[in-house]
Amino acid sequence: MSEATENKEHLEEKNEQLNEANEQAEQQEEATVEEQSNAKISELEGKLQEEENRYLRLLADFDNIKRRFQLDREAAEKYRAQKLLTELLPVIDNFERALQVEVSSEDANALYKGIEMVYRSLIDAAKQEGLELIPAEGEAFDPNVHQAVMQESDSEKESGIVLRELQKGYKLKDRVLRPSMVSVNE
Repeated sequence: MSEATENKEHLEEKNEQLNEANEQAEQQEEATVEEQSNAKISELEGKLQEEENRYLRLLADFDNIKRRFQLDREAAEKYRAQKLLTELLPVIDNFERALQVEVSSEDANALYKGIEMVYRSLIDAAKQEGLELIPAEGEAFDPNVHQAVMQESDSEKESGIVLRELQKGYKLKDRVLRPSMVSVNE
């Protein structure tokens, strides 16, 4: 029986070794699954971070586009009359030239008063849209709003002062539609 006992002990020993090997294999398998899960979690966290950054960049781009659109819309509203007023400037000039003519007859005087009324209505409507006359005579020359077409000499005035306005200049709010054509003191 001793052989049977030895075999039995040997079998039990082998069984224990097998169980230990199985446990080690299961632990390694669990560790491998856990490592794989951790790697997958890290990968997904990285992708989530990338998508969050992408979302924030898109949101910032959208806000910038919205702000730019708002500024463009405000500028379009502010300067909506620019093209029309620019085209009306020669008409205003012609009215002013017509009003400089001396009239002597009663019929011509009535016509003159009618032209003057139309001129004033036109100027009032243009001012309501934001048209402003650029001051010139007696002002310091400003190349942003004045166009010097000639120089004259007047010893009583400082150098760089506008002596005469040859053609009126106009602004629409803060934008120059036409600079004043001026003569500047040397």
